[in-house]
Amino acid sequence: MGGDYAPKECIKGAIQAATELGDEATLILFGDEKAISEADKDSLLLKNKIQVVHCPDVITMAESPTKALQQKPLSSISVGYNYLMEGKMDAFTGAGNTGAMLVGAMYSVKTVEGVLRPALSSIVPRDNGKIGILLDIGANADCKPEMLLQFGIMGSLYAEHVYKIKNPRVALISIGEEEGKGNLLVKDAYEMMRDSDKINFVGNIEGRDVFSDKADIMVCDGFTGNIILKFGESIYDMVRQRGIDDPFWDRFNYENYGGTGILGANAPVVIGHGISNGLAFHNMILLAHDMIQSDVIGRFREVFIQNHAEKEQS
Repeated sequence: MGGDYAPKECIKGAIQAATELGDEATLILFGDEKAISEADKDSLLLKNKIQVVHCPDVITMAESPTKALQQKPLSSISVGYNYLMEGKMDAFTGAGNTGAMLVGAMYSVKTVEGVLRPALSSIVPRDNGKIGILLDIGANADCKPEMLLQFGIMGSLYAEHVYKIKNPRVALISIGEEEGKGNLLVKDAYEMMRDSDKINFVGNIEGRDVFSDKADIMVCDGFTGNIILKFGESIYDMVRQRGIDDPFWDRFNYENYGGTGILGANAPVVIGHGISNGLAFHNMILLAHDMIQSDVIGRFREVFIQNHAEKEQS
């Protein structure tokens, strides 16, 4: 029930995804049955064998995430996470309150053992046709150096197993390419990432390099990442308003990517944009399916649980 165009656009995307995936997946919609029925007058959900679980509560975008989850246990987010936690489904997607989706993940399926904080990532188009992955984009405004290293590891595994990028290059966003540039956080993180054998670290990149092909994974704190993301969105909006037709700028459309995985959560969880339409929901579901098929969460567990055990032994 989350998002500006719920539940109509969510239903459209679910039908598209169910049609494309066929017998590979079963979809479950969590929301108000009456609202869903009114939005699906042609009974397409039934024809596509999509299940509906009645959830009368709705968490709005403006509500406090923690309070809302406590006060609205019958919301689509709360019930959905219960299903995920109990193993009744393999992945969960939503375009509602981002904070509630993040908090819900941490209190239900929790994070992979050894992960300090989960991160949100964003796909960044490149002028050569490739993609880059930027993280964190807002889950953690304040970070420790160890967290940036972990973001690099998670982003690298995500790129390799979900997006099939071989030996992805990991870079740290700073105010200069040279080692020693940046604030205290970046300087300390640089040393940790340089000395890590878990990533293919290529050093610092600057803001002007975000759309170039200098790195596949670009790491920063959530405060910086969110500013970069919103700045990119504003450029795309201006390009559209001016009627500029260019294939590169078309790739900035969030609908093409659907959403972003909560990297570090102990199950596949994908968060979509609040203004998601049917195409975005369709791609959101396909991304969740890819995360399941690639077992990227299992890859996270292999690396982080091993690291956690090694630290305890030392």
